[in-house]
Amino acid sequence: MFYSVMEPAPPPALPHLPGVTFTDATPADRPEIAAFLTRAHPDSPTTPEQLERTDRFHRPGDPFLRVLARRGGPQGDIVGLTEVGVPHSETLPGWLALDLAVLPAELDGLLPSLLIALAEAHALAHGGTTFLTRVKEHWPERLLWQERGYTEHDRLWNSTLDLRTLNFQQFAAQEQQARATGMQFTTLRDLGGLNSEANQRNMYDLIATLLRDVPTTTPIQVWPYELWQERYLPTVHHPEGIHLALTPDGHWIGISELHLEHHARPGTLHNGLTGVRKEWRGHHLGLALKLAAARSALQRGYTHSRTSNHSINRPMLAINEAMGFVRETATITLKKEV
Repeated sequence: MFYSVMEPAPPPALPHLPGVTFTDATPADRPEIAAFLTRAHPDSPTTPEQLERTDRFHRPGDPFLRVLARRGGPQGDIVGLTEVGVPHSETLPGWLALDLAVLPAELDGLLPSLLIALAEAHALAHGGTTFLTRVKEHWPERLLWQERGYTEHDRLWNSTLDLRTLNFQQFAAQEQQARATGMQFTTLRDLGGLNSEANQRNMYDLIATLLRDVPTTTPIQVWPYELWQERYLPTVHHPEGIHLALTPDGHWIGISELHLEHHARPGTLHNGLTGVRKEWRGHHLGLALKLAAARSALQRGYTHSRTSNHSINRPMLAINEAMGFVRETATITLKKEV
């Protein structure tokens, strides 16, 4: 299900384009890369912290490439970037994620096609058979990928809620129904965080069960427990933002995550997984958890909640719409079989 360590393939030769220098990126380049990505797509600002968090997902032996295109020599301005890596959730054999970003002034030249060709060559050399790339619907890179045979595979709706406008009283009846189930509503902090093996196991079991139920075009490939520990535990700096529902006998049955800060969007938290085990759905528990998380975020000084949902996840989209989340341009996953 996950990539096994393989003999490293020789890196593909870097392209040649007059006036442009191609270099392999290093961790020291993250601040400059973040600034470049923000210039390329001001509607989706990027920070070095985001890049560092993403880079922690790369494992030794995984196929990975990040190449920068600079004008004006090795120290010149970044005008393009291409990347190859293992997808975060579609971790199927032979599936690889490709990425491309270029400044608007470079869109009509040779640079975009050279960067895509480089990424595809690297992916093929590492056994790639299915290529994925993710773009906003209105980004010009979408057409560049489609011209090379990529077609729409999945669609995510991004949306933002101004927590200060949320009318909690509107949902009083649903919250009362949720509490009438006898569930205990609490936070991960109040349960002692994830310092104990028991809490880690309970959290993993809940998240894994819920992820398998998320309506998606391609079922989410749940990380093994040890990989989840490696990737998830370091992200939990604010356990007070993870709200949980437990049965009277202590079984973890629901969650709403609102704890990760958007460094590029001051005052904004990322609303991650919200869900309830199948046997407890239909009692407004998911809504109650989201409302509890929103109250807590407001009390901690945050003003906005930002999330994304698969277009076929109609139950969660309906909850978000009722709460007042404002839908933005869709993020599209494009796919190509090779």
